[in-house]
Amino acid sequence: MFNRLIKTHGRHRLVEGWPLVFTILVVVSILVGTVVEFAPIFLVQGQVEPTPGVEPWTPLELAGRDLYIREGCNNCHSQMVRPFRQELERYGPYSRAGETVYETPFLWGSKRTGPDLARVGGKYPHLWHVRHMEDPRSTSPNSIMPPYDWMLANELDLSNLPDKLNALRGLGIPYTDAQIANAEEDARAQAAEIAADVSQQGGPEQLQSREIIAMVAYLQSLTVPEGVAAEVAATEAGGDTP
Repeated sequence: MFNRLIKTHGRHRLVEGWPLVFTILVVVSILVGTVVEFAPIFLVQGQVEPTPGVEPWTPLELAGRDLYIREGCNNCHSQMVRPFRQELERYGPYSRAGETVYETPFLWGSKRTGPDLARVGGKYPHLWHVRHMEDPRSTSPNSIMPPYDWMLANELDLSNLPDKLNALRGLGIPYTDAQIANAEEDARAQAAEIAADVSQQGGPEQLQSREIIAMVAYLQSLTVPEGVAAEVAATEAGGDTP
């Protein structure tokens, strides 16, 4: 009987004729694919060493990163330089796995409506970032980025920083008790420094309590780590080309 059915309709058609069996086989196939995709994520945990010079975000940088995600910046800007010559020439050294060991969630991305931002830190002064967020065309005439001028007016909420750091420590980010306890105080101190620098550069006054300062802190933290810079210097000294 089964042989006749197989000859008439084929093996696949025979399985489709058994809804329960077919459903079980589909579920098993999906589970196998899921395990294959996710197993490396858990197996590699703890195996990637932080790149020298990479530290967890400061409290203010962490607040800025949350704003960066809130405003959807990662929808248009990737944060991963690929190992291709055109990218190395435009953005700098390609990204290493050890640079993102403290990122939760990571913001590598692949969508580039705007340029990659993995190496934007230190490329421009603080005031440039303030102006760019307020009116992108004031710094980049051909930019299609919308303005985020409300960030210069919105009050920066730092009250939940200790809870954030504590939660991240639970995920493996090595924040100390002192860093958690002093998170809000440290964030305000760093915000005051950046705001003073913006003012000295001819920018708006009294921005230390505004969201824009946290955003600037985060963007300026996206630099080339010491370990990557040393690796690039050693490679160039050896005469190798990417």
